[in-house]
Amino acid sequence: MAITHSQAKLNPLETSIVNQLQGGFPLSSHPYAAAATTLGCSETALRQGLDGLLQRQVLTRFGPLYQIERMGGCFVLAALAVPPARFDEVAAAVNSLPAVAHNYQRTHKLNMWFVLAAASQAGISAACSAIELLTGLTVHAFPKQREYFVGMRFTVGGQAAVGQASAGRSSVDDSLQVPELDEDDWRLIRASQAGLPLVEQPYRQLADSLQLPEQEVLSRLGRMLDQGVIRRIGAVPNHYAIGYRANGMAVFDVADDQVDQLGQQLGQLDCVSHCYRRPRHLPHWPYNLFAMVHGGSRRAVREQQAALLQLLGPACRRHALLFSTRILKKSGLRV
Repeated sequence: MAITHSQAKLNPLETSIVNQLQGGFPLSSHPYAAAATTLGCSETALRQGLDGLLQRQVLTRFGPLYQIERMGGCFVLAALAVPPARFDEVAAAVNSLPAVAHNYQRTHKLNMWFVLAAASQAGISAACSAIELLTGLTVHAFPKQREYFVGMRFTVGGQAAVGQASAGRSSVDDSLQVPELDEDDWRLIRASQAGLPLVEQPYRQLADSLQLPEQEVLSRLGRMLDQGVIRRIGAVPNHYAIGYRANGMAVFDVADDQVDQLGQQLGQLDCVSHCYRRPRHLPHWPYNLFAMVHGGSRRAVREQQAALLQLLGPACRRHALLFSTRILKKSGLRV
């Protein structure tokens, strides 16, 4: 779908839900009741509000956000240079693969950017090969070499900085050992990855469907949250619908001996929601530092990019800003 510039009209409760429930959703027997008390509304009003926001696609989902790399899997950003006359045909072919979690059109010769998620590197390689076979185009894969920061909080209106994680700014420690997940963990992940049910006792409903005690489901989710397998539990806003009408992938060619130090500094800026080091693809792609920035307009995003360039200084030799122009697929992680 094309990215719309219209902002959804939200009532005060819907605004509070979006602004306040992007993380920290309770792990308790009656979590909606507990969250409703914090918001100053009834549990019924909260669940109805969430249902309406999901139905209107103001929220893309509500529930746990899983981090596939902490589950032993792989997450890879990739791109294609698609001839304009073939764009829709190629998008349909790419989107047909279950491994494709997100897909965007962007302003660059590499004009189709998608995220591949798989249980192993072999799965990523198979997906890349399948795309090349289906499209006849070269897949440019940009695996994460280092994560400097991932964390965002969107605020209705699109004016506030988004790089504000609910529990402080942080990044994943890539050196940590991947936690061991048993079959019941995987069953729980598969049952909850699309979102939590909007019932009085969502964890009880999950537990009953898995034939597990509710307390065990709560304990497993809490452990996975502590281990980073779950990044957060809460609302995932469609940022275009709440006022962030522009987003840009800012990329930089930074000296290799300075990229880690500068990437960490870049990730601490409030305007940055994601910041990674990724490989160059010479001669066509010289950039090794990626940062996502969001704003109410392209002008606002360009101003944020200017702040990033000022921080990088002479260590940045080249740069580009790729705006999203169309959402081609946005399903999130599925295992």
